[in-house]
Parts: sequence; C-alpha cells; structure tokens
Amino acid sequence: MRSPSILFSLLLFSNPAFSADALPAGFQRLFNGRDLAGWVPVNVAANTFTVRDEMIVTSGIPTGYMRSEKMYENFVFECDWRHMKSGGNSGVFVWGDGIPAMGTGYTRGIEVQVLDHGFNIPGKNEWYTTNGDIFSIWGASMTPTGRVANRGSRSFPIEDRSNGSPEWNHYRITGNNGELRLEVNGKEVTVAKDCVPRKGFLCLESEGSECHFKNIVLKELPSSHTPPEQTANPYEGFVSLFDGVDFEGWRVPDGDNNHWKAKDGIIDYDAQSEAPGEKHLWTQKEFSNYSLILDWRIKEAPFQNPNVRQILPDGSDALDAEGKPVAITQPDADSGVLLNGSEKHQVNIWCWPIGSGEMYGVRRDNSLPAQVRAGVTPSQKADNPIGKWNRFEITVLKGKVTVVLNGKTVIKEVEIPNFPTKGPIGLQHHGSKKEGQWTSAPALMQYRNIFIKELHP
Repeated sequence: MRSPSILFSLLLFSNPAFSADALPAGFQRLFNGRDLAGWVPVNVAANTFTVRDEMIVTSGIPTGYMRSEKMYENFVFECDWRHMKSGGNSGVFVWGDGIPAMGTGYTRGIEVQVLDHGFNIPGKNEWYTTNGDIFSIWGASMTPTGRVANRGSRSFPIEDRSNGSPEWNHYRITGNNGELRLEVNGKEVTVAKDCVPRKGFLCLESEGSECHFKNIVLKELPSSHTPPEQTANPYEGFVSLFDGVDFEGWRVPDGDNNHWKAKDGIIDYDAQSEAPGEKHLWTQKEFSNYSLILDWRIKEAPFQNPNVRQILPDGSDALDAEGKPVAITQPDADSGVLLNGSEKHQVNIWCWPIGSGEMYGVRRDNSLPAQVRAGVTPSQKADNPIGKWNRFEITVLKGKVTVVLNGKTVIKEVEIPNFPTKGPIGLQHHGSKKEGQWTSAPALMQYRNIFIKELHP
C-alpha cells in the first residue's frame, strides 16, 4: 500500500489543476499560478522569471536566483519541473541567504540539483554531478550520505528516476533539523545530513537554460529552534541596483561606445571609454543614507606605477631621510566607488600597500582635521589578490562613513565635514593610454552583486 505522501505526490504530479481546497492538511501553495506573488527576484532581470500557463518559467539568463518571501526552517516542499532542452541545468536552493555569496550569482546554501539527464554522459554522474544530487555551495556545509560522489562532497541519488526533456518530474524535498531528503517521482533517492545553514530562504535557480516549475506547495514542520549561527542571513531591506543584463537604472556616459558592458550578471570595464566628457558610470537615482554591498575584482594590473606611496596610519606619506616621500614601483590598477555624487568622496580600489577602502580625496585634503584624514586611512589591508573577488559593505549615515572589506572593518564611522547630503553612486573611470601604452593606472574592473538598503535616521 502506498503511503499518503506518495499518493499526494502522484496526485499533484498528474493533475496540474489540483485545487488549493484539496491540499492535504498543513500544505499551502507557494505559487498561485498567476503571478510571482510570494517570490522575490534577487539579482536577475525582470524577464528572467515569468509566469506562463500556470508555470514559473526561468529563461536561465542571467545566472542567479529568485527566493521565497519568507524564511523556512523545517518543511516538506513539493514541485514539478521540466527542462526544455537536453542537458539543461537549474536547481532548488534550500536555506539560502537573501543575497548571493561574494563573487557569484548564487546564494550560500544547499542545492538540490535539477538537471536534465542529457547532461549525464557515460561516467559523468560518477564523479561530478547528476540529477537529484544534493550538495553545499558557497560557504554552506553538509555531510554527504549513502552514495557519495568521488569528490566526497555530494550525496548522489541511489537510483536515477528522472524523465528527460521535455517530460515533467516531481520533487518532494523534506528538510528537518538540518537533514534533507529528496524523493524523485515518488521514491526517496538522496539524503544529506548536518546541513548549515538549516533555516533560510527557498530559491529557484536560473542557470543558462529554460526550465519550468509548477504545482509548488509547502508544509511547515515544527521548529527545531535553529540557533542564529546556523540561520541564513536575510539581508533584510536590500534591493538590487543591477539586473545582470543591462544598465537599466544607470547612466552610461554619452559616447562611451560600449566600453562599459553588462553581461551575465557582471559589469565589465576596460578603462577606455570614448565619452568626450565624464566617463564614470552613475546610478540614475540619488541616495542620502544607506548601506551598499558591492562585489568587485581587478582583472589585471598592467601599469607599472613608479610612484606608489607608503602611507602611514595618520594618512600621511612615509618620508625618507631627506624628507621626500618614499615611492616604489609596482603593478597598479585604480578605481573606486563614488559616494553621493562626489568624485572627492570615493572609496578607493587599488593595488597600493595601504589597501583598498581608503578615501583618497579626503585623506589628501590638508584643510581637514588630522583625525578625519587618519580615520579614512585603512586600519588594515583586507584585499584579496588581483583577479579574485572582493566585497565592499559601505555605510553612509548622516555624514559618517564605514567601510567593511571582505568582512574586515577598514574605516569605522568617520564623520567627514561637508559630506554631500545626497547624490548618485558611481563606479569610477580611471586610466589613460597613449600610443597603445598605459600612462596611468587603469580601472580594468568587474563588478557584480550591487545591493543597497536605504537608511532613514
């Protein structure tokens, strides 16, 4: 005799019009079949997730995700899914954060793989991935069980029960006290234990190909009182400033000629804008008080700068025995985040020994008090190596600026005289070329995951 859960799964899977009144006790619909009410697109375009014929359709472009409005701890989650091309890739993220992990389009959490079996060429599912495997991503953790991937980090299904594109499949995912159990088309095949986080958002993934979801329902189970350190970060109040595909909401310099580029979740800049005037990239909206999260990386540093200074903790240049600034020659690239419409009030990105996060224009202004110039000098170098992603968390509140770089506070609540009360946020152009050679440090940069939370003191 089949269990009630399997009977429910089969009924839901076979009947797209299954009414809300007929749902078993405790179940609720997470998708109403008409719109995306109850869901929040995180770092994707307006047309990445849409509704058609009572289905959620993801285009797969850009890579990213859409999350539930509410965080969940213990639950039973069910959905139907299908891919529209052989080898298509998507996923259900469980217990995810409110914004992506640094340098990627995806959240920290546990992924339940949604993969068309056309991807599984002979031998592939023995060492890399397969439909129905469960694995931790981007800083989350878990203990694989059962059939474990050769790499030792994924729980693989004990049986391949998925249907190939364009046929439908049914998932039943049970999360309880940090344990995940997956049933594919009516039979349990994969288990993962000791998951951290074990409370967070449920998410649908966009990963390069069209995928459909429908009949999305959930039943909450009793709490197991997850502690804060095992709970996802909701990043409450943060909204995206970049949709990953174009510059909607930004002002591209007139005459730029496509040197500022937006593609697949990333803003790319080659420091060669052809705009005759200002070349910075600015938001269209102006901001006053806010917390800004922004990921960045220097692609390369091709310019040999002969005038890199050693900066002391008070913000002044180190001097030699003759009283001249100590200068060294090293590879350099230079950019920054411009605050409240001001080039002077920029949070610097560069290769100097003092590290990124300093406010060059403020530090070099000798008319300002010594404590201000020292305050905008980084207390430590927190940069990752060139080519690696970094994350700024910049807070502007009533003229005070705090900068956190890669989780380390490098500038703390510095009150800056005459700080602009309101203005757009900018990504800086820097660098110039002459006869094919860089004559100043170029901003060869990439940016992604730009989120802002407006503050109302």
